[in-house]
Amino acid sequence: MKTSLLLGIHMHQPVDNLEWVIELGIKTCYEPFFEVMSRYPDFKFSVHCSGWLMERIEELRPSLYEKIVTLAKAGSIEFFSAGYYEPILSVIPSADRVGQIQRLNDSIHTRFGQTPKGLWLTERVWESSLIPDLDRAGIKYTVMDDYHFQCAGFDATGLDGYYMSEEGGTPMGLFPISQKLRYAIPFLNVESAIKAIKSYNREEDSAAIIFDDAEKFGMWPGTHEWVYEKGWLESFVQGVLADESIQTRHFGEYFDAHRPRGIAYLPNVSYYEMGEWSLRADDALHLEALKEEMGLQRYEEYGVKFLKGGIWKNFFVKYPESNRLHKRTMELSRAFHAGEGDFETALYKAQTNDSLWHGVFGGLYLPNLRDNGYRYLIECENIRYGKKKALVSDSNELDGHAKYKSVTSKLISRFDSACGGQLVELDLRDCCFNYQNTLTRRKEAYHAKLFEAPKEKSIPFEEGIDTIHHANVAVDDTLRDAIIYDWYLKNSFVDHISDSGFNAENFRHCNFREYGDFANQPFESSQTKNSIAFTREGGIYNDEKANASLEKNFTFASSAIEFSLHLKSDAKGDFTYVMEHNFHFADYEKIRINGVDLAQIGTIKETQMIEMEDLYLKKKIIIRTDKPCKVHYFQLQTLSQSEQGFDLSVQGVSLALVFAFDTVLDLSGILEIERV
Repeated sequence: MKTSLLLGIHMHQPVDNLEWVIELGIKTCYEPFFEVMSRYPDFKFSVHCSGWLMERIEELRPSLYEKIVTLAKAGSIEFFSAGYYEPILSVIPSADRVGQIQRLNDSIHTRFGQTPKGLWLTERVWESSLIPDLDRAGIKYTVMDDYHFQCAGFDATGLDGYYMSEEGGTPMGLFPISQKLRYAIPFLNVESAIKAIKSYNREEDSAAIIFDDAEKFGMWPGTHEWVYEKGWLESFVQGVLADESIQTRHFGEYFDAHRPRGIAYLPNVSYYEMGEWSLRADDALHLEALKEEMGLQRYEEYGVKFLKGGIWKNFFVKYPESNRLHKRTMELSRAFHAGEGDFETALYKAQTNDSLWHGVFGGLYLPNLRDNGYRYLIECENIRYGKKKALVSDSNELDGHAKYKSVTSKLISRFDSACGGQLVELDLRDCCFNYQNTLTRRKEAYHAKLFEAPKEKSIPFEEGIDTIHHANVAVDDTLRDAIIYDWYLKNSFVDHISDSGFNAENFRHCNFREYGDFANQPFESSQTKNSIAFTREGGIYNDEKANASLEKNFTFASSAIEFSLHLKSDAKGDFTYVMEHNFHFADYEKIRINGVDLAQIGTIKETQMIEMEDLYLKKKIIIRTDKPCKVHYFQLQTLSQSEQGFDLSVQGVSLALVFAFDTVLDLSGILEIERV
């Protein structure tokens, strides 16, 4: 009997990722992988490459692109489709799903002469409602983890072929990817990896199924040395081809030649780690504690079926910044399909998944990825509005509170009544850059690792290497000291009532005295032709509550936002009114405040104007007030985990600054943007 080895690799880089990252991927991973595979054309395997990455490979390394073309013509490669710019299909509209898949189908047919029948399911995020759209795009089968099947009650021992499912009578083939093989290839030695494949040699039509990230073959920490310098990949390919009990096949060949194992209806789920990452921090820690309490044997026996995390869409609940980006692309999709502009490509690029979630990799925490999302979002808006001005409200974020968007010739600005009447988007139309693209400091489950003792390496190098999920991370006191959590969202025009003890240091640590209830509470709102008003009947709390009301008004000019506020209260005592702003810049080494290079933390006394020069974009953000104040600022750092360990960087994070006034007062001023 022969085991059919169905091996696929998935290649993707975020749209407009940093050029050096693309070059690194090509040098350490994609180029050496196909160099090895080109020497063994009899080894059949499958490839999914996002459309954008294939464009970059052809442009940056034509010799690599030609190797892929040659392997395709030789019949070695079966190409899988997906969304062209790698969206999570279940979170974009139906028409865009079909459009993105068909765009990649057409590209694969033009480049390689194949019409894909299989689909790589981005981040393996499955919902059965996808089936009709996949079918409309010509897809007959897709791949997902065996974990998906086990969540539906299947035993791992029977997951050695494909199953059929349906939605409304439309059929779809489902291939379960083996977790055992994902953790074996390329991490175990060749003998152990081939043994893992042969463990599926149970029946004549059994298949060993793996479809996983190509970046594991050279780009993940430690893998380039292991896979290429130590010769793992070449030895593996030679070993498989020499083993008469293994036959490499394409998924399509197997699908056409064998009956399904049965029918399967699977829940809304992704891989286990994704479900864990999508939970709020405390829930993720509780889930991990339950898993440890259960023990490895009991977990593998039955816990995997019943002990689950959240669903992918929980990222929109966990991160308002992610939800805002997503809902803006949904708004633009409706506008596109309503005929409000021809911006399909920019819309599709804005739908790429990478900036919407966070796990082991940076994702949402990487400001350049969020910048790329907003770049194409603003490009869509520029086409949509042209030279028209607008002031509109919407409820797209589904929280029951109105959002307002002002469009002028130079700026797009958005305000949110749900949380303090804050400015949540400040777009430069000519640069396609959002100065309000900030991120709030929040608790993550992996922060607990900062206080754990390092674990010993689990696998001797001669036998294999650790996967990224088990690799140790470097920790020092600087990282531990950086764990600071905000209790309100870090946007702009945030209102605080504090006292004379307010200073730059307790502002940075977010432990200043707060007496008011305006920073993170909803405001009532209204609009006129060219202005927005936010009002809240709240309180100032000093021993007991004193009623307080705050009214904020915003009026819009071509490149400016004029503001005024009126705060009144019968509270007794001396208070300090603090107006907070948080701005995101592309390069913090090219920022000056009032003519001085940006420092880590600082205070400017008795001023009525702050001028932030952005020498990278050649712009100035100027904030003027009609009363003097003290301004405190610091570079806000967010502590995140990455494939290399923990990352603490001010580069491209945000600049937090506050205007502290000695008295509670009427205030007016202007925020304007000029060219440097």
